[in-house]
Amino acid sequence: MLDRYLWGKVERISPEAPVPVVDVNSEENRPGGAANVALNLAALGVQPLLCGLVGDDPEGALLRQLAQLANFDTRPLLASSERRTTLKVRILGNRQQVLRVDREDRFGLTAAESTGLQAKLVPLWDEIDGLILQDYDKG
Repeated sequence: MLDRYLWGKVERISPEAPVPVVDVNSEENRPGGAANVALNLAALGVQPLLCGLVGDDPEGALLRQLAQLANFDTRPLLASSERRTTLKVRILGNRQQVLRVDREDRFGLTAAESTGLQAKLVPLWDEIDGLILQDYDKG
């Protein structure tokens, strides 16, 4: 899961609907979901091994890059052409969240995805000291 934050100023209301217009001046992408848990563990000195599915898309590539920059072991991170990387976009105006836009596929793992994850994780099992499971039921 990739979290994207758009920050800006609100100085007017849209003429098309009674909603604020956010003039975006800053954008940040962060690891979200289980990757955020891994980020917090890394801050405590743990070496996270991130296992899960991302889409075979630009957001999945960006999430993998962010995880690698945070020194996560991403060997068991599987890119799937069957789904999109879950993306949560939070739009903040004047430091207050105005809107969240979600883009996600809500279906279970395919047989190929399940087999692929097992093939990536099982050989690493002896390297794992602890396991945290986080399931959003989104693959």
